[in-house]
Amino acid sequence: MYCFVVDPEHAPVSGRKRPHRPQKSHHDVADELRTRIRSGVLRPGQRMPTQAKLADEFGVERGTVRQALRILQAERLLTNVSKGSPATVAPDLGRGHIPAGPAAPPLPTTVALAPRIADAFAASHVEVDALCLTSVSLTLAIGEPLRRIHAGELKPAKIDVRVMLPSRDIELAFPTPVDTAEHNRLQHRWLAHRNAQGQVLRHNLLALRATHGIDVRVSFRALPFTPPVKLYLLNGCEALFAYYTLTRREQEIDHENLELYDAEGTRSMLFAFARDAGPRDTTFVEQSRLWFNALWGTISSELVLTS
Repeated sequence: MYCFVVDPEHAPVSGRKRPHRPQKSHHDVADELRTRIRSGVLRPGQRMPTQAKLADEFGVERGTVRQALRILQAERLLTNVSKGSPATVAPDLGRGHIPAGPAAPPLPTTVALAPRIADAFAASHVEVDALCLTSVSLTLAIGEPLRRIHAGELKPAKIDVRVMLPSRDIELAFPTPVDTAEHNRLQHRWLAHRNAQGQVLRHNLLALRATHGIDVRVSFRALPFTPPVKLYLLNGCEALFAYYTLTRREQEIDHENLELYDAEGTRSMLFAFARDAGPRDTTFVEQSRLWFNALWGTISSELVLTS
């Protein structure tokens, strides 16, 4: 069986008492519940905990929970959201087709990536290339096709995944602390996060060799720069592109709140391009493949997922 995505930001720690955390917003609650749905902790057709229980768990008012649930309902991850009975995880999660091409609306990574990855895994030979800051979005998105493989709904014969991430040896453009004296501490935290996500992704995919006899290859390369965008290429036919937009925010690191500039990669808006959707999209997909392959074969280097 496969592991769930690791999120160091929410991992429990022991030791000194933590300082008081600001109350979660409805976006924070939606992000956590979305992660549980995408990773398979909450399964399609499963009833959610009651709004009262969720409010108690997250330490927020019921109105905040209700707003979060409505966000997930708008993203077609939940059904039956009301003030009464608990909501239900969408029973057809991951099976809805989101179109690509000029008419396709840009959607948040958490909404757009998983169904497109699931569609890509319907092929006999699956090819996924990713260039990103960490592999957290990809790890979450692959959870649904992995579940469907284990359920016998998808049966690829071969899977090739290539991922390019920033090198541990560079000074990251972001995330970066507002106080530059804190750079080493933040760099160490980011590196641990990068490695943990990559290890989970690799483990989950390589496990398919033993469980289903699938020919799986997972490769990582290190970039000598911080990517300002994220790019996913699926089976050579689609390109999904998003900007990393920086914000100033506060994050707890080593029991202390640290001000930093960072990007919310899971919320980045993905633009979908399909090779068969006209000259504009065809050219974008082809140029994206050329760009990725050029970086992979020239200035990138071996990446080892250890500290």
